[in-house]
Amino acid sequence: MHGKTIRIHLVDGAPTGVRTAEIMNWTGHALVFPRAKLADVAKRPEVRRTGLYCLVGPDPESPTRESVYIGEGDSVLTRLGLHNKDELKEFWTRTVVFVSKDENLTKSHVRYLESRLIELTKQSGRVSLANATSPPCPNLPEADIADMEYFLAQIEMMLPVLGFMFLQRAPEPAHVEATADSPLFALSGVGVKAEAREIDGEFVVLKGSTARRQGVESWSSGRSARDALIEEGKLVDGADPETLVFADNVSFSSPSTAASVVLGANTNGRIKWTIPSTGQTYADWQEARLKMAGVEGTSESG
Repeated sequence: MHGKTIRIHLVDGAPTGVRTAEIMNWTGHALVFPRAKLADVAKRPEVRRTGLYCLVGPDPESPTRESVYIGEGDSVLTRLGLHNKDELKEFWTRTVVFVSKDENLTKSHVRYLESRLIELTKQSGRVSLANATSPPCPNLPEADIADMEYFLAQIEMMLPVLGFMFLQRAPEPAHVEATADSPLFALSGVGVKAEAREIDGEFVVLKGSTARRQGVESWSSGRSARDALIEEGKLVDGADPETLVFADNVSFSSPSTAASVVLGANTNGRIKWTIPSTGQTYADWQEARLKMAGVEGTSESG
């Protein structure tokens, strides 16, 4: 796979302010800004074009998740102005808008993109979707569908770079695919057993792993994540009343958060997760990889 260059421009010189983004040889143009900057963005010509937009912010019902609303409009600015008055959009803190530099996106095009983006967001399962309905894809000529699927592929590539992860599907690891770069890790104790792998920068606890139902009183790290997983149906009752079962593969930001959820206690996952075949801890495995890359350091002992 060849590399890609995404050009990001800080309009007001601040990394958290208004940003534009483009990909070489792509007609699309992205505009990213916090909701608080809506009045400033209203002066820009691209928000008055036909386009697609996403409103993103913390899910008021689940503090560990985000909520996303996906929409389209002949004038994106008009739609954003209406949403700004909508009490149901109180969660909205960040915005990303996609338009075409050549202004060739039509109403049918953006309706197609809206429908497909909603579909992909549902499939990812990472966020709460604030859309009340899921509009079907409009009928487009075959050539237009091909163009819009290419446009959508660029959006999928650009969103994570801009800090929006809601389209990223959770990795689906299989034990047979374990390699030196992504070995199988195991963790056991207090009546639970769990397996995990690190894939694409995420630490993924595998389906079927078990977690302690009742954590220790001092447990703080990962407790809200555990509660959210129960609410989402990803940690469910099993045969043992003392444990919960992972009903799906679950991605965590770090091995320590994953270990804390599994053991129900504040845990250093870097030394608790081990490779069964070698006995290496996660920290030792990572250190060995760094040494192979020519980076010297000291092993983590605890």
